[in-house]
Amino acid sequence: MFDNVKRQWALGRVRPGDGRALQRFRWWHFLTGRKLLYLHLWQDGRQVEYAVDVRPGSERVMAHLFADRRHSAQSPMPAVMPAAGGYFEVAQTKFGLKRAHFVSADGTEAQLVADPSSPIGRRLRLEREHPQASRVIGTVAALMLIIGVTLNLLQLAEPISEIPPLMERFGTFTSPVHLPVWMNVGLGFAAVLGSMERGLRLKYHWLLDGMAD
Repeated sequence: MFDNVKRQWALGRVRPGDGRALQRFRWWHFLTGRKLLYLHLWQDGRQVEYAVDVRPGSERVMAHLFADRRHSAQSPMPAVMPAAGGYFEVAQTKFGLKRAHFVSADGTEAQLVADPSSPIGRRLRLEREHPQASRVIGTVAALMLIIGVTLNLLQLAEPISEIPPLMERFGTFTSPVHLPVWMNVGLGFAAVLGSMERGLRLKYHWLLDGMAD
């Protein structure tokens, strides 16, 4: 996800925290786009609770790192924030998180655990408690995303191919699909829902989800 150049660039954007206490997740925070995840790490012979709190700001989305529920660092997204024995990597798409991991010095990765009160936490709990139903929902979401993006791209390719420089070089493309506006809008909405559902499970594939991002 982060190569060395991107990681060093992201580390350079980290700023110290102000020591404030971590605010618990309330049900209405999902309306603001807040995301809260945890991970426990051993440091100096004791276990430290780390929390990553992602919040949209006035100009950009910010990731805040808390150690034992005290604000220790902050960074614009995508974020790489150092901690004991490694660093936290957090990134997102327009529809949800695509990465929330701790990477240790030896390269071992551990995915953070979402707050159980958050939408991500509730969706992952459904996956644990009802795996079969979760798989069905996940499959439907993936199909909605693939079908919606593919059909819209096919139709979009036709007018793009008629741009004179492209037409002269490659010829024109005739889409095998021509759907009414209302159906295209519906397919686009379905693709967004599919991406959002995958974001709730911290699932991301560069091709599948990147098409909708």
